[in-house]
Amino acid sequence: MRRTVAETKRLSPRTKKLIGLLLLLPALFLYFGAVVTFADRLPAHWFVRLVYFMVAGVLWAAPMIPMMRWMERDPASKAKSAD
Repeated sequence: MRRTVAETKRLSPRTKKLIGLLLLLPALFLYFGAVVTFADRLPAHWFVRLVYFMVAGVLWAAPMIPMMRWMERDPASKAKSAD
């Protein structure tokens, strides 16, 4: 069976994971740097900081979910659904 040009241009999950890693690491460093910088401007009350860091500690994952799904998606499954 011959592969079409569109099939050969699809990225493998391994390549997607490498791209995701190269995007994820700098993004996390920037995000955590912004979180810590903004934390310096918060009131000194322990409860305010506790809630802030709990929310900030979970919030980073929200934009990562679509990227994780993209990285895990198998190009063969998309080709089957197009048939």
